[in-house]
Amino acid sequence: MIKSINTEKYQNFLIWLKAGRLAKGLSVRELAIIIDEPFQFISKIETGQRKLNIHEYVQYCKALNLDHVEGLELFIMS
Repeated sequence: MIKSINTEKYQNFLIWLKAGRLAKGLSVRELAIIIDEPFQFISKIETGQRKLNIHEYVQYCKALNLDHVEGLELFIMS
């Protein structure tokens, strides 16, 4: 089992999450406020320094109005 978050698949997934935030016109700090986390949490996720667990992923998607299934499909298919 590959546990690295430095794979191309995971990097593409992170690009998708960041694009979702930018499409909503939100800064890292603004998204952090919405999901009630420190801004460093968002920054570390988007730069690949921290993994998202499934619960955090769903909250992240809800905050950005992203389809969590689409994100998983992107991850699986890339």
